[in-house]
Amino acid sequence: MTELSWVRSPVGSPDRHWATRKGVKSVLVLIPHIVAGNRLLDLLPLLEADHRLQVVFTLAEPWESWRATDDFVNALGGIVLPWAQARRGEYDLVLAASQRGIDEVAGPVLLIPHGGGFGQYRPWRPPGAGNGWSPQIGLEAGQLMREGRVRADSIVLVHDREMDVLAETCPRAVPAAVVAGDIALDRLTASLPFRDHYRRCLGVPDDRRLVVVTSTWSDRSAFGRHPDLFERVLDELPPDRFRVLGVLHPQIWSHHGAWQIRSWLADSLRAGLTLLRPEGSWRAALIAADHVIGDYGSVTGYASGIGKPVLLAVDGTQPLLPGTPSAVIAEKAPRWDPHLPLVPQLGEAESPGLADRVRASLSSRPGRAGSILRTEMYRLLGLAEPARKVPVSPVRLAEVLPC
Repeated sequence: MTELSWVRSPVGSPDRHWATRKGVKSVLVLIPHIVAGNRLLDLLPLLEADHRLQVVFTLAEPWESWRATDDFVNALGGIVLPWAQARRGEYDLVLAASQRGIDEVAGPVLLIPHGGGFGQYRPWRPPGAGNGWSPQIGLEAGQLMREGRVRADSIVLVHDREMDVLAETCPRAVPAAVVAGDIALDRLTASLPFRDHYRRCLGVPDDRRLVVVTSTWSDRSAFGRHPDLFERVLDELPPDRFRVLGVLHPQIWSHHGAWQIRSWLADSLRAGLTLLRPEGSWRAALIAADHVIGDYGSVTGYASGIGKPVLLAVDGTQPLLPGTPSAVIAEKAPRWDPHLPLVPQLGEAESPGLADRVRASLSSRPGRAGSILRTEMYRLLGLAEPARKVPVSPVRLAEVLPC
């Protein structure tokens, strides 16, 4: 990707004479990909209505970026600094949901996980890995340390369990860690009363049940293991009773391309599949859903955590950290058998007590993430926290591909 030309920056010293609001603190939002961007958007309402702050955005390490990430960031309507320009500035706070780029910018960094917490095994084994290989969980010293220092000034954890893991894997990072709970779960919970609104926006009639079929990326994911996943689901579900919405991880879109995905799913799209856009709100889809078919990805965990009946479309061999949402679901949720009729399986997918267990594994501070995160951000900014109530914003509406 070719670097963009320099832009006038409301946080850059050469352009200060253009500012209407002077003496503000600067907040840089690092967005290397859509998944991280969506999580960082959870934080920005916590900074709203504060005239002491100026927020700007950048696409971290854009040579590895993807056009849809550009579109996602530009659609926010904020000032987007080219990466080369962002790296030359100094900021009062840097918000990141990925380690990518955090060593390249100057300012206190708050690092938050972009999925359902840091401490979950990655479901793939690198080619040529030897006997000593073990799955990474995002909390190793190799990821959190550089040249003898902790890479982030504040490392946000969602669960007390992660603090225990961190104490073993990278004890030097423990003083920088704070258990804040899961703000994505809190926003999902706040959105549940508006379920009918989300369904209307997706065009789901009252007499239809919405089945969300979700897949993370990799060849061990639901879509990786079952290329005909959507065709099978559509063949099994009477269209006069069900609607099917597909939610694919943005990494699938970025690696294979939108054209290829639409080509692979052409028959399913013609048969009535609705497909969420790569930058679309999967959370709105979950609020609207009656049933979810998924895998070990975070979306399935959140679905179960808000009480949606889940069928697993994986074989259960993924290396998962015990006690994590993915591990709890893998242990307790029923598995989809593609050789048996699907409708009865959906009806029997209720798993008593599973939602409570998953919710407890998703967050150690339910309902409190916003207040803890706002306090932490203002601590790093060196500002008094606003007196206004901490907002818990409902999630934005889902955006689907045009027919």
